[in-house]
Amino acid sequence: MLVVGFGTGPLQANCYLLAAAPGGPCVIVDPGQEVRGPLDAALAEHRLTPAALLATHGHPDHVGSAAEISGDHGVPLHLHPADAELAERESVPLTEGTYTFAGLDVDVRHTPGHTAGSVVLGFTSAEGGRLALTGDTLFAGSVGRAADPDELAKSLRRLLELPDETVVLPGHGPATTIGAERAANPFLAGVGA
Repeated sequence: MLVVGFGTGPLQANCYLLAAAPGGPCVIVDPGQEVRGPLDAALAEHRLTPAALLATHGHPDHVGSAAEISGDHGVPLHLHPADAELAERESVPLTEGTYTFAGLDVDVRHTPGHTAGSVVLGFTSAEGGRLALTGDTLFAGSVGRAADPDELAKSLRRLLELPDETVVLPGHGPATTIGAERAANPFLAGVGA
């Protein structure tokens, strides 16, 4: 599996491209603000064609370029309906379940707390590696600002059900693993598993 990530915009939100291999269709996750330049460069470098836009939640730093990218490539934005009013363009509802985009199976977990429509997107590579794109729910060493602290605590408990070796690709900052966060993230200490 090909995974490319880069930070964009004033808040350096991470945008990710995922594909089964170079030279084919891809999924774009969190096409945030000022994403156009690095996104176009990554698409060209890896010869990728966007097949879907997915959002972990509807804040502008994560979907700010979605309308432009969607229009340019003729692909819809998939966003949880609880965050639909945050997007500047109509979106396709992305509810909990398993979907296939660009030949990749995506396990969508609804993880409210940061926003009502926050989701975590799970991918498994052909080699068996597991990825969790956590948006602003879980970061390396931290968690997202909570609009609803009780809901965020429930969502974090669900994430701690994932295997320790699951690689976490957060909405801001560096990658980590569920095991590293379980062991050292002070915000998870009271959450339990």
